[in-house]
Amino acid sequence: MILKPIHFLLFIFSISCFSQEFRVTGYVKDANNNLIAYANVVITKNSEGYKGITNGTSTDENGYFIIENLQAGNYTFKVSFLGYTTYNANIELNKHTKLNTIVLEENSEVLDGVTIVAKRPTVNRLVDRLVFNVENSTLSNNNVLDVLKHTPGVLVHDGSITVKNSVPTVYINDRRVHLSSSEIQQLLEGTSATNVKSIEVITNPPAKYEAEGGAVLNIVTSKNIVAGYNGSVFGNYKQGSKFPKYSFGTSHFFKAKRLNTYINYNINPKKDFRNNSESLNFTDNTSWETDLKKTRKTKNQNINANIDYDLDENNSLGLSTNILVSPREDTKTRISSLTEVYNSNKILDSTFNTSNNQVNETFNLAFTLDYMRKFKKVGEKLSVSFHHTNYDFSGFQNVDTDYMFPDKTVIRNNRFQTFTSQEIKLYTGQVDYELPISNSAQFEAGGKISSINSESILNQFTFENDIKTEDLQNSDTFLYDETNYALYTSYSKDWDAWSLKSGLRVEFTNIEGNSLSSNQINNNDYFKFFPSFHVLNKLNDNNEIYFNYNKRIHRPRYSQLNPFKYFLNDNAYITGDPKLKPQIDDTFTLGYTLNNKFTFEVYYSFEKDPTYEIIFQDNDDNILKQINTNIDNNISYGLDFTTYTELFPRWNLYVLTSLFYYENQFFALESANELFKIDKWSVYAQLINYFSFLKDKSLTADIAFLHISPIVDGASDISSRSGLDINLRKTFWNNRASLSVGVTDVFNTQNFTQTTRYLNQDVFLKSRMENRLYTFGFNYKFGNYRLTSNKKEIELNERNRLGNSSN
Repeated sequence: MILKPIHFLLFIFSISCFSQEFRVTGYVKDANNNLIAYANVVITKNSEGYKGITNGTSTDENGYFIIENLQAGNYTFKVSFLGYTTYNANIELNKHTKLNTIVLEENSEVLDGVTIVAKRPTVNRLVDRLVFNVENSTLSNNNVLDVLKHTPGVLVHDGSITVKNSVPTVYINDRRVHLSSSEIQQLLEGTSATNVKSIEVITNPPAKYEAEGGAVLNIVTSKNIVAGYNGSVFGNYKQGSKFPKYSFGTSHFFKAKRLNTYINYNINPKKDFRNNSESLNFTDNTSWETDLKKTRKTKNQNINANIDYDLDENNSLGLSTNILVSPREDTKTRISSLTEVYNSNKILDSTFNTSNNQVNETFNLAFTLDYMRKFKKVGEKLSVSFHHTNYDFSGFQNVDTDYMFPDKTVIRNNRFQTFTSQEIKLYTGQVDYELPISNSAQFEAGGKISSINSESILNQFTFENDIKTEDLQNSDTFLYDETNYALYTSYSKDWDAWSLKSGLRVEFTNIEGNSLSSNQINNNDYFKFFPSFHVLNKLNDNNEIYFNYNKRIHRPRYSQLNPFKYFLNDNAYITGDPKLKPQIDDTFTLGYTLNNKFTFEVYYSFEKDPTYEIIFQDNDDNILKQINTNIDNNISYGLDFTTYTELFPRWNLYVLTSLFYYENQFFALESANELFKIDKWSVYAQLINYFSFLKDKSLTADIAFLHISPIVDGASDISSRSGLDINLRKTFWNNRASLSVGVTDVFNTQNFTQTTRYLNQDVFLKSRMENRLYTFGFNYKFGNYRLTSNKKEIELNERNRLGNSSN
């Protein structure tokens, strides 16, 4: 039989109809017309031969769902969400179907009489990061810095945040925070954790993140999924041995149909006190003994805000800002020091008394504009971002020194003044593209261009017979321009037991530094490749093993490149080097999680050309120099152990311990540039006990102990230190308000000594700070604060776990 053309077309049409796949889409809302995110959507086929075949998904943050690759037929359709009656329907599918909006009714039998109890924070490991979930947890009433103190793998001590012995780069919702380390701490300390969803600890960041820096801390905040307004006010009071310290702030959230806004303001008036004792032994057997007292007054103000606007269901705009203001009238430092000079027979020869008064001012303004486009394919999106930072610092110091005989008879007086300023303008443009290849694979690619312009000015003046004269030898203007071009690509894939993520980032950097006083111009450009590789294998439901590698770069801070000398007194100065090289790191990590509770990590890191501020003594001129210089290399490796587990129903324990080896090789600049090695095995351990009391668990106690054994840092040995912190917190009115009291460093044992002793160098420093603090805090939430997220988790699932130039 011969098929006629019409028969052939009908045959082809029937085959295409038989094999055609359809999709179902729709929105889920509640009775008040509020979109419901994360609702479960399940569709089950009823046709003979196909019964029991199920497909499903969950609604996104806009209450939208899509289920694809469905054959024609009759289906049972269900939508469920905690606290609501399950929606059931039968649908006949013979074409792409857009369902009417599904309305879920509240189930009063489920919600009546239920008190939402703050749960314990949990930890979840992904292929490239560790996620510390704190939303609605016992940590939610703290500030964000306190949350970091409890985050696995993060160490907060001595005024710094570290991850595996390096300072991490901080992001908020994948947007980098362009602040110095001290400014970031002040921002986080003044920001309530009420709306923090999770902390992502990315030890070896994938290709999407900038190659600059070491680990990444990404602070993810909850979004107002349900329309409405909520806010909070919070405050902290800390009393040290000398001065009180305050922090006050307020946060506000508002969501309309298309608009989502957030703003946080905080102010941190405080005084800090430090007392250092210093011994300096010169090669001619003379020595200096110095007692230094430093009081620093600050009153920093921070604003952190963002506005997100949905143009339609596929396009959105976002504007975010971080603003730090440290006004001149509230940023003052007073340093007084008395130095005793001993001759070679250890007899007091003379003394000099120095008074250093400083006034500084800082404005750090950062703005980011984001655009995101979602395509028809679920998960496919394009993001475009533009960023600008304007950093403006200015400072003044007046230094007076009286030189005296042992009987305090004045020999002579000396005075100098220093005016400094630094203005940095940063511009960046970035494009990111994400394409799901399948339900288990994803491709990412993007590019970034950044331009940095910095102008640093130092003018120093000396006084002779009260006549002020500019010291041209120690005055300079330094111009620094840097342009960076970056491209990256990344691929990730999940199997039943394996997860893989690999990527490559390529960067080209062009640098020009110009010292106007010496007419010295330094040009440098380099092309670098930064591969990353992450793999994870779930051995079974309770055990997993993972490995990751990446290459990173640490470019010198702008203040470290300034070639001029910033004198602290007549006999000590800080200086930079415009020829500093970037530091390149190679880091390998192998980890194993046992029984979903205990994680062991072995790591190795090699750092080439790291930059350190190293203390060198000039034995000829009796001057102490703090020089920013490249050392040859650092090598570190060790074994880390972490656990976050329940010991008893009301007693949970977090443990972080690390046994590690650290080796520095550096050039001794004051010892004929000899290559010298300093190394040490060290241990740090952090144990935090969480206790809950009362029937509703509204009273909690955290008892934390930290111990750090002697470590090496650059050319110095740092002594051991330890500290015990105790904090009590009581929540009221169904978690609407909280009060806390506590003591940090109960036994005042976190002070340390620093010894720099090798070849012809011999400097010893003993530092004493206000470590023991008596603390009091409060937090009050108002408005529709329970609706910041519609994830109404009631019970615990155990394992869902700028360089500043001021001194």
